[in-house]
Amino acid sequence: MIKNQTGWLFSIALMALAGSIQAQEAKVGSIKIENAYVRATAPGQPAAGAFMKIENSGSADQLVSASSPAAGEVQLHQMSMEGNVMKMGQVKDIAVPANGSVDLKPGGYHIMLMNIKAPLKAGETVPVKLKFAKAGEVEVKLPVNAVGSGMNMH
Repeated sequence: MIKNQTGWLFSIALMALAGSIQAQEAKVGSIKIENAYVRATAPGQPAAGAFMKIENSGSADQLVSASSPAAGEVQLHQMSMEGNVMKMGQVKDIAVPANGSVDLKPGGYHIMLMNIKAPLKAGETVPVKLKFAKAGEVEVKLPVNAVGSGMNMH
């Protein structure tokens, strides 16, 4: 009986660990990062998108930059429709409204890891440092999700 209980407890511990890898959160000042993840890449793919929800319980702030040892460069991006054409481009910052939130998600604001140093494989984590104008810096360990798996951002 004890052996079964030990196995059961081990299974629960593994599920808790897996849950923590899937739902990375971080906090700095009044800023809270939730549901952060990055998409897996194919060999030779030079860039990957990172996504998350940024909640702000204080005054207005801005995400002004991001960096990661996994990439040669990290940029803040926005996708938008111009006529019937979807365009993606770099932005200087991403506004985080006072007592509000902003979703970094496919098709909108997101973080681009450019010139990645090695393929990002599902199940790994990628450290990304976010810098906010007022709240300061925070490091988030983003789980790498298989392409197409995504995560519910709400």
